[in-house]
Amino acid sequence: MSKIKIVSLGGIRENAKNMYVVEVDDDIFIFDCGLKYPENELLGIDVVIPDFEYLRQNARRIVGVFLTHGHADAIGALPYFVSEFDVPVFGSELTIALAKIACENEDDARKFKDFHVINAQTEIDFQTASVSFFKTTHSIPDSLGIVLKTKHGDIVYTGDFKFDQTAAKGYQTDLARLAEIGKEGVLALLSDSANAENPKEVVNERVIYEFINETFEYHKGRIVVACVASNILRLQQILNAAATQGRKVALTGHDAEKIVRTAMKLKKLHLPTKDLLIRIEDVSKYDDEKVVVLETGRSGEPLKSLQKMAQAKHKFINFHEGDLVFITTTPSHAMETNVAKTRNMIYRTGADVRAISDKFASSGHASRNDLQLLFNLLKPRYLFPVQGEYRLLAASADCAQEVGILPQNIFLLKKGDVAEYERGKMLVASSVTVGDTMIDGSGVGDIGNIVLRDRKILSEDGIFIAVVTIDRRKKKIVATPKITSRGFVYIKSSKDLMLESEEIVTKVVQNNLDNKEFDWGHLKQDIKEQLTHYLYEQTKRHPVILPVIMEINQNNGNGAKYKKKTTTPKKVKEDK
Repeated sequence: MSKIKIVSLGGIRENAKNMYVVEVDDDIFIFDCGLKYPENELLGIDVVIPDFEYLRQNARRIVGVFLTHGHADAIGALPYFVSEFDVPVFGSELTIALAKIACENEDDARKFKDFHVINAQTEIDFQTASVSFFKTTHSIPDSLGIVLKTKHGDIVYTGDFKFDQTAAKGYQTDLARLAEIGKEGVLALLSDSANAENPKEVVNERVIYEFINETFEYHKGRIVVACVASNILRLQQILNAAATQGRKVALTGHDAEKIVRTAMKLKKLHLPTKDLLIRIEDVSKYDDEKVVVLETGRSGEPLKSLQKMAQAKHKFINFHEGDLVFITTTPSHAMETNVAKTRNMIYRTGADVRAISDKFASSGHASRNDLQLLFNLLKPRYLFPVQGEYRLLAASADCAQEVGILPQNIFLLKKGDVAEYERGKMLVASSVTVGDTMIDGSGVGDIGNIVLRDRKILSEDGIFIAVVTIDRRKKKIVATPKITSRGFVYIKSSKDLMLESEEIVTKVVQNNLDNKEFDWGHLKQDIKEQLTHYLYEQTKRHPVILPVIMEINQNNGNGAKYKKKTTTPKKVKEDK
């Protein structure tokens, strides 16, 4: 009797960072390898990727990584993964091309060559199971769902998907194939839940294109379009509308040109007219009503560029009266404040702002009706909502119950939960330790909760440093304590606070020197506690307090030698 396990290393109870492990006997199959962009509390962090520790412990058992599409939430962590693991990676033509671009940015990942291009007709046989694929509709072409066929039934992972009856070629869902999979018998379904909470029906892409075309037709000034670079569908709609209205398009933004040219090379993106694209440096040579500036980038980057344009700090484009800023992708809830701030800055320049999300419910993810259609087509015995925060997973579970899936067969997992199918029943019987791996510059995983806590404290209350030099043999303070601060108070207007702090440090140090049982640890802790109590009493703030103790020793007349004693920054709470 074979055993099946399902483990999530990311993508549940959070947005993005999708990575799901399915074990069939001794084989491990990995679905997607994505990242997420940090929220505000992750100070200084560039991206967050899944924790690979469980995979490190079971590396010999991994048979492959199977990718659903080319967005960062599905392929973004791949460069870090292939730097450690030498296992084959499977994906569609465009997905693999974008994965290779991502790997070019990491030195160790550049050496990896074990990529395999598959399509919806591909079936790969392994010792314990076989893997096949089916076409799905998303905002990027060549998106695929994954079917893992086992002795007990199929395990299906949708990836990001929605249903759109007007979808263009290359974006269409294979509904007949979904029906076939449902007839074969689906043991477990891992289903996209990112839009499950939205009560509005998602508008089809034909309506979106007509809105874009209409906007280009009736605005008589320059148009600056904000779009995520990997949203190939939206890029195509913008290019088509610009060509129809006789406008030239200038590209700007992080990775935009590389992604666009890759998609064009693979014929996943095409130019309606040969001379449609112009250099960003040449925009000023054209009349405003003949130009579209396409500002692209990763999640959040287009907004940052728009803010620079509004502040006249952008290298090429600054807003002026008569401009229209057109936001064509739907921002996440976490970015709503940033969007409102950006709009306000743009309006101050005299430019206007329009967004697709103001008029339509637009998303690349399944609506409630889409989810229920999927459930009815596949008829899964067990459902695992994935891709979204808890409320979204719960909304997906509600959708499933409405179409007859039993509540006890729906699993709202936490990261690291291990769902096991054995002896005809699925249970969450155990768990593995799973955290987040944070990327800061070239550092991978070297930033933990302690460092983030210190960064947060420093950002809120600053740092307070006390430097004092002592002669322990003579039991005296050699130099008056020097007090300095950063991000805590304005020193010039807080002289009394600084002088009193010097007196406190002097008294504490001298008391410790006079003690027969002198202890460095006690001295440093005593300084922290006394200063923390006083500073909180005066300011109601808790800065990081860093004592720096210099020791001077007279060494047989050969001159003074200094020893420096310091501590790791640590927040000391007020004594209660």
